[in-house]
Amino acid sequence: MVFGLKSNKDKDQNTSGDEKKSNRNDLESVVSAHTQDYDLYVAKSSPSVHNVAEEGHQLRKRLDSRHVSLIAIGALGTGLLIGTGSALRTAGPGAILVAYSAIGFVVYMVMTALGEIATFVPLPGFANYGKRYVDEALGFACGVVYLIKYLVLPANQLTAGALTMQYWVSRERVNPGAWIAIFLFCITCVNFLGIAWFGEIEFCLSLLKIITCLGLILLLWIIALGGGPTHERLGFRYWRNPGAFLHYVNSAQHVDIGGSKGRFVAFVSVLVTAVFAYLGSELVAVTFSETRNPRRAIPKAIKLTLYRILVFYILSILFVGMCVSAKDPLLLGASGTNAGASPFVIAIKNAKIGGLDHLINACILLFVLSAANSDMYVCSRSVYSLSVDGYLPKFLSKTNARGVPYYGVCISFLFCLLAFMNVSTGSSQVFTYFVNVVSLTGLIAWACILVFHIRFMQALKAQGLDRSKDLVYKSPLQPYGSYIALGICIVIIFIKNFTVFLGDVFDYKNFITGYIVLPIFIILFVGYKVIYKTKWLRSDEVDLVTYRDVIDAEFDQFEAEDAERKALREAEGKRFDGRWFYDKFLGWIF
Repeated sequence: MVFGLKSNKDKDQNTSGDEKKSNRNDLESVVSAHTQDYDLYVAKSSPSVHNVAEEGHQLRKRLDSRHVSLIAIGALGTGLLIGTGSALRTAGPGAILVAYSAIGFVVYMVMTALGEIATFVPLPGFANYGKRYVDEALGFACGVVYLIKYLVLPANQLTAGALTMQYWVSRERVNPGAWIAIFLFCITCVNFLGIAWFGEIEFCLSLLKIITCLGLILLLWIIALGGGPTHERLGFRYWRNPGAFLHYVNSAQHVDIGGSKGRFVAFVSVLVTAVFAYLGSELVAVTFSETRNPRRAIPKAIKLTLYRILVFYILSILFVGMCVSAKDPLLLGASGTNAGASPFVIAIKNAKIGGLDHLINACILLFVLSAANSDMYVCSRSVYSLSVDGYLPKFLSKTNARGVPYYGVCISFLFCLLAFMNVSTGSSQVFTYFVNVVSLTGLIAWACILVFHIRFMQALKAQGLDRSKDLVYKSPLQPYGSYIALGICIVIIFIKNFTVFLGDVFDYKNFITGYIVLPIFIILFVGYKVIYKTKWLRSDEVDLVTYRDVIDAEFDQFEAEDAERKALREAEGKRFDGRWFYDKFLGWIF
């Protein structure tokens, strides 16, 4: 198809518009017939895909590369704008810069690992990768734990949204349940509209979040250099006094550990805060199965993840540490989930810039609603993928005419009702417990993804495939990168809430909520393995063939369509049109 267009380019230039249109229609008919024959061949040669291909159980590939790219780079939550305040107060600017950099490395290795296995064969959900490359029991345990994370997270975000609204309207005037009901209605409607609407809405929200973060980073830089109304050049003043690394103090537990040991304890304690700030970075991988031409879109999304970590996290943490003292009275007295607890707002207040705190609170609300919307999406797709792979009842994978797995959305909606616990006066504590639970689910999911990737690389080597030649995308720093990141994840999993053992008072509530998911994960893995007698796959047993022909054919078709459009533009004398401008100047991002 494409070669015919290229070889007859001169002839096409002298062909009338009606004749060219007729030729394109004929070509499209031939391609359509070939596609039907190919789909029929795949259905006959791969009976195991019948559940996915069955009518009424299909997702729709409606996301373009631009959607995936913006979702990847815009996966920013309240953990960045607010969580950095408690981390700075606990450990100091130098400690949080190192902590966020270390967790940023782990996130980057997780995303590149996902990128490598997803470009090889995109599958709907992490459980499917575990079943294919490691062990069915591990896939089940990982899938269920990941689902638990996104059953809890939307309620967590709605709770944060209600707390954010209290910055403007007190709970005495408007009950937080009213805000929760409004937000829940909005995100449920968006998720029922279909993947195309979801993609466009998240594209716009992600773009706004990116602009917000870039604006805040630029503002902090200006303040640090003395460009604010006070004209006070801060530089690295707060790195010297009170210091870059603080020792650990917890007044509630009557703990004060001095010296090098205290600084180390403080540093380790904020690693968990850093984990929560990065949670959700991997959610873009859930969109891969609904992405058009994933072998082009995924590498771009992964590349933007690196930029997101370096710019939005590392630069933000650096400038916040320069502009706000870890002993600032406003920081020490901050609590909750609104603008008052954000170190960005404190920096603005200290610089005597009025009015911006309301703007930042509005930005926080935007971040929260975007996160709640995407969390409900991920939850519904997690239910769908577990159902497709046989871990959950088949009816849960049913989709409507828009390709929305509506049972998954309904299940997420029901768990969102947990947010109505916010109507009590202890809403801030409920939010803290939610954060404690989901942090561990995220760490376990990251560790599982890294195990999937390590086993995938071992299978490639055992079966004679070259990562440099046979893969569209190759994760860097391998195989050591995944091993180091996996080691960091495992260490943090076990030391996550170690501070509950310090001092005279044992904080059993934080201990339970902090570790409850770990025994659940172990029980799920061992229980499934014992009941179904699954085995850990040897490298030479791993399936590297099924679905690969389907993805190769899809990739060739997408590439042929793009080449055809390019050839037609050139034949019609429209070489330097809007599409050429987009590909030339924006295509490297989108």
